[in-house]
Amino acid sequence: MSNQMSRDERFLAMAKELGFDIYDENSAGGHYAPVVRHDDELYVSGLVPRMNGKIQYPGRVGLELNLADAQEAAGISAIRGLALIREAIGSLDNLKALLRITVYVKSTFDFVDLSEVANGASDVFTHVLGEAGKHTRTTVGVYQLPKNAPIEVDMIAALHPSAR
Repeated sequence: MSNQMSRDERFLAMAKELGFDIYDENSAGGHYAPVVRHDDELYVSGLVPRMNGKIQYPGRVGLELNLADAQEAAGISAIRGLALIREAIGSLDNLKALLRITVYVKSTFDFVDLSEVANGASDVFTHVLGEAGKHTRTTVGVYQLPKNAPIEVDMIAALHPSAR
């Protein structure tokens, strides 16, 4: 994909390549908001790797899933986050910077490549957003995640003051 493409074009091309429907994947599953805007910041709730209404790569990293599967799952969660941000502000070009992400990895007790799993999400963000996609990050190994998901990603983004 060309660097001459806009953020939205890179995002849409990546979503299409994955078969991800950006208009159908991000409804809240409870009494919470998927995205909250506070001044010029967006807070995005944790997102599991769901596509077409189904968790992708269910299971535990290091047992049912290998590193490559977990990275793909993290990438799907990242795409979902970008879809929510785009929906909230109209265009990913209105994003000033992705400030922080947290990646939760449901893994075996002896799986130690947690940060490598998180690279699956970070790679999506930097590919789509360029320099604005570089972020701080925490990665945590956990015992369980919703719906047997292997990964959950949440994020905080800064907006250009003019973003709607």
